[in-house]
Amino acid sequence: MQPAFAKKLSKIGGLEVHLVTENIYAFVGELGQRSPENLGNNATFGLVVTSEGAVLIDSGGSRKGAIEIEKAILSVTDKPVKYVINTGGQDHRWFGNEYFRSKGAKIISSVSAMEDQEERTSIEYAVMAQLIGYGIISGTEPETAEINFEEKYEFSLGGVKFEIHVLGGGHSAGDSFVWLANQKLMFGGDIVFTERLLALREISSSGEWIKSFEALSKFNPEFIIPGHGRPTTMAQARKETYDYLIYLRKTVKAHINNEGALSTVVGIDQSKWQYMAYFKELARRNAMAVYDEMEFE
Repeated sequence: MQPAFAKKLSKIGGLEVHLVTENIYAFVGELGQRSPENLGNNATFGLVVTSEGAVLIDSGGSRKGAIEIEKAILSVTDKPVKYVINTGGQDHRWFGNEYFRSKGAKIISSVSAMEDQEERTSIEYAVMAQLIGYGIISGTEPETAEINFEEKYEFSLGGVKFEIHVLGGGHSAGDSFVWLANQKLMFGGDIVFTERLLALREISSSGEWIKSFEALSKFNPEFIIPGHGRPTTMAQARKETYDYLIYLRKTVKAHINNEGALSTVVGIDQSKWQYMAYFKELARRNAMAVYDEMEFE
């Protein structure tokens, strides 16, 4: 259930527009797979409006997806986007960079996210084209950020201070979170999944993911805009991301210690999270991914 502080204002294409707190918005995409209908925007994006312009958190899964995000932006402000922050290396975090750069925005990302983007551009583009269609991906020019940082980057715009932190990723390399101290608000990127079960892939690290979440939680945010899902609270974020990862690693480790096989790890009990979207599709795969990761730790 969405907390009372967030208010749904409208729906622009495939994006729900939510007012989280004063001048801060979440654009909530579908929880499911990339598709022609969502233009690759199957994630949650953020917007901070200041007196000197706006800051966009993540740029969308295609050029057309970026244009749809721009429509959502225009539904709440006429301020230009001055900066785009890429919170990670996954396609829907940065495939819209070129469009917003053409509008005058500067793009920011961690070095590790940029390296991940560069390494996987071809495969991400090919997969996105297959999922949303070549006609929709046409015109998308993947471009990385011109402002990069190693561990922490700070800047201010219109009196709002932004802090971007990266500790080693989790869902993918370079996953970052964005902290607004005065507003007590956190953009979690792919460090925070709610409403749908998180996905552990061959490039993921459950151990690094836990460390990143622990670092995020030390800020004790009042408001969280996750990378997937609607605006939420720390309690829900912890339950549906951190607690799940902790449980999965503990249970898989016990399975390994008992000489359990990869083929049988899929049977571990994850039913506490079966209410989440895409549980059936992802739970067994997640168990196998953690087994592969932990077998020789």
